[in-house]
This record gives sequence, C-alpha cells and structure tokens, in this order.
Amino acid sequence: METNEHARPGAREIQVVATPEELAYVAAETVVLRAADAIRDHGRFIVALSGGSTPDSLFHLLATSAFASRIDWQHVHVCWGDERCISPRDARSNYRMACDAFLERVPIPTAHVHRMRGEDAPQAAAAAYEAELRELFNVHAPHDDDFPAFDLILLGLGADGHTASLFPDGTALREQRRWVVADYAKSVSMWRITLTLPLINASHHVLFLVAGADKAEVVQQIFIAPTHTVLLPAARVAPTRGVVRWILDSAAAATTPGSRITSA
Repeated sequence: METNEHARPGAREIQVVATPEELAYVAAETVVLRAADAIRDHGRFIVALSGGSTPDSLFHLLATSAFASRIDWQHVHVCWGDERCISPRDARSNYRMACDAFLERVPIPTAHVHRMRGEDAPQAAAAAYEAELRELFNVHAPHDDDFPAFDLILLGLGADGHTASLFPDGTALREQRRWVVADYAKSVSMWRITLTLPLINASHHVLFLVAGADKAEVVQQIFIAPTHTVLLPAARVAPTRGVVRWILDSAAAATTPGSRITSA
C-alpha cells in the first residue's frame, strides 16, 4: 500500500511497514518534516502527543541526535491528546512517558510543554486545559466553529476502537462544542482527560500509529466494513481540512487484505 504525498484535505492515507521499529522510524521522519513545514509556514509547530506503548519507540528516536538536531525546538509546542487522571510522577502518565523518553533530552523551552494536570479534579483539569489551549491558539470566543488546527496530532488505537480517551461507550465522544472534556472510562475504571472529536478533526495532520496482532481485528473492522463501525471512535477521525495518515505494522494489518485497504 502506498501513501499519496499530495492528498487533498479530508483524505485518508494508509501505509503498512514490516516491523514496529520501522513504524517508529517512519513516524519520526513524519514529525521532523511536519515540524519543518509548520515552522516555515507560520513560525511554530504545535503537536499533540499520544500515550500507550506504541509511540514510546518514536519518542526515543526523537531524542537521538539524528532526529533532534533536525527540529527547531525553540519553536515547538508540545500538547497531549489525552491523559490519565493520575500524578505526573506515576509510571502510567502519558506526560511522564514523553518526558522520560525525549522531552527531558531535547532543548524545548519549559513553557512550551503544555501538560494536562491529571492530578487535579477531572472536570477542573479539563476546563483548565481548554483555557490553556485557547491561550496558545489565541482563540477566546466560544463559538461552534472556532476549533483551531493542530499541526499534528498523534493517535493510537485500542482493541475496542478507542483513540485518545474517546471510548465507544463514553460520553466524551458525543461532545460537539468543548475542546477538552473529562470522562470516566468504564472499560478501564479510570477518569481520563481528552481532546474532543471536533478538535481532533480540525487538525492539519493526524497520524495513527498502530502495531501488534491484538489490533488486527479492529483494523479490519475499520477498513473493511466502515459503514458498520461508525460508533468506533477511531473510525470517526476524519479531518475536515487536513489529512489522516495510518501507519500500521504487518501484524496489525495481517487480517486485512492489502487490495481492500485503499487511500480515500
């Protein structure tokens, strides 16, 4: 499967690579290129990171000189797509994972790291993060059509079809106006803070990183029978003015025939 380098807004690109290691390398190259494009175009690069195990290898690559030296960190702003409502010192924290893997090893200004405060009360933390994002994007009027565009949002995929902390049975998936919400995820028995679907779908680029055989079934559901998976959160990610790109390793794509996955 090949990606379309000149895909139109709203397009879906799909790429299958052999291994998780190759996936991380391709993703790192994408981050570097998107950062350069954004900084050249409008002076800064605003990215939202994902949690989970798959992006960890990507983050470690970004800390290496081969990649870190190619990014103008003084003009990078790092945000998060979601966070667990736990201490930032907890090993399960998305913030801590990114800090340990690369943020503490690259020269990004401290003020440019915008973390979700998972240790605070969930609803208050969500409201505070939306306020911080509004300052970052300089958008203050609460209108339906004021969603800003991240330069890049990294997303993962759960075996149940969730992405960020948008779960199939959660209330966050139905939110249409707020940028950030808190939701109790019954499937993992935990409060989460997450960007909302309208905010994700306003971004310039969304990059899904999907690895492992445990994701093969849900990948098949999303790409083979999309009309039957409209309730799966990941299937509903479709940027209206940008591009969504899926990078799958061979294990995740194993049960989905290549001839039936097409770029739209």
